[in-house]
Amino acid sequence: MRPPKELRVSKDRKLLTISFPDEEPMPITAEMLRVLSPSAEVQGHSPDQRVTVGGKKNVEISRIEPVGNYAVRIVFNDGHETGLYSWTYLAKLGHEREKLWQNYLAELEQKGLSRER
Repeated sequence: MRPPKELRVSKDRKLLTISFPDEEPMPITAEMLRVLSPSAEVQGHSPDQRVTVGGKKNVEISRIEPVGNYAVRIVFNDGHETGLYSWTYLAKLGHEREKLWQNYLAELEQKGLSRER
């Protein structure tokens, strides 16, 4: 997967817009990036270990750090910084954001969790 031509964080730090060559820009909220982090802390080491993260409605992106030519590390203001977001994973989040977000909201409801702290 080719790298994006631009990663832009909004002024309020709550939205990342990713622009890949020959595609429309894809906005992804900081909350979605945080709760669907590719880190082992969230994803576990197998599907049955995956954690549903609640309480991140107001999380913000503190900074983005490049990792080689294949990914970025997104650091959040809640201290989470272990996820490496590959270009492929960011494209998946952008292309499937509606479905992934609805699945996340359903998981929260099923587990009695909230987006609020």
